[in-house]
Amino acid sequence: MSFALPPADPGTEQPFISHLVELRDRLIRMLIAVGVMAVVLLPFANGLYAYVAAPLIAQLPDGNTMIATQVASPFLTPLKLALITGVFLAMPYLLYQLWAFIAPGLYQHEKRLALPLLVSSILLFYLGIAFAYYLVFPLIFAFFAATTPEGVAMMTDIASYLDFVLTLFFAFGLAFEIPIATILLVAIGVVTPDDLANKRPYVIVGAFVIGMFLTPPDIFSQTLLAVPMWMLFEVGVLFSRLLLKQRPTEPDDTPPPVKKTTAPDAQAWHPLTTAERNAALDRHEAEDDAHAESASAPPPIAPPAAPSVDPASAAVEDKLIRANRLRDLGNDFAARQMLYQVLEEGDATQRQVARNILSQLDG
Repeated sequence: MSFALPPADPGTEQPFISHLVELRDRLIRMLIAVGVMAVVLLPFANGLYAYVAAPLIAQLPDGNTMIATQVASPFLTPLKLALITGVFLAMPYLLYQLWAFIAPGLYQHEKRLALPLLVSSILLFYLGIAFAYYLVFPLIFAFFAATTPEGVAMMTDIASYLDFVLTLFFAFGLAFEIPIATILLVAIGVVTPDDLANKRPYVIVGAFVIGMFLTPPDIFSQTLLAVPMWMLFEVGVLFSRLLLKQRPTEPDDTPPPVKKTTAPDAQAWHPLTTAERNAALDRHEAEDDAHAESASAPPPIAPPAAPSVDPASAAVEDKLIRANRLRDLGNDFAARQMLYQVLEEGDATQRQVARNILSQLDG
């Protein structure tokens, strides 16, 4: 997706400094939100740590407890947990600020795709954390307790334990984003569901490799992360197939509704129908043939002065023709990229025609 496309009206483009000021303001709001959440959670820091440590404490042998090997660990470790929890809880607001910053630069079809993916990514990240805490932690710590050598007291340091669980929280939260990444790749035309299905053996091997790097060095944790990643990949392939089936198709005989513009100097326009598009292609081809014949014919005795043709304008016209042909061939992604170039390089009339074709692609 393109996030840096210029607006339709160049007069409405904001200066670069104004974008930096808006980014600064939104970053300040994000920091304030995280700070507020951390301050609210600070009085409950010790209880919050006890809740996070419950899966390990439940598996410790009788008489064993967690320990603090550093002087400031009993204070700093719960404080660190409160701050990170504040970031997790403020994540919807943080992503909303990010969305509000980039949304004005998106086309309508990009907004329809990006907003559901943004909401789904938040929910899947929280689901990954819950999966790790309620299902993975009890199994891992029971395995560690059962394999502790005889004569060794299992007494875990609180700071080391926090680093361990935060690593797993991040790994499982990130792994649960696989369906979003899969659907996004299919939606923008990089791959197809069939391509992903054909690469399933490589995905399974890659899941175990990623699990090896993101989890502690034991085969048990690696497997508990790799298998859900594989299952989530299959879910992503399934939903991407449903997305392609439900994608609307434009009828050949019914043109889309005419868009209205409020600009006083803008000419009325309407989306091209299939017949109009074919007629435009035939007209351009006839003009090309006429130019070729005139170039091969002997020059007349008194040729009239031909108007000068701007090479840049002719290049943009050629891009419009190629975009139409790509669209007729069903390659909407390449046609969009060509039309985006016309929006940047063409004159007012050419940009208007490009918007016509984009509106038809949006359906």
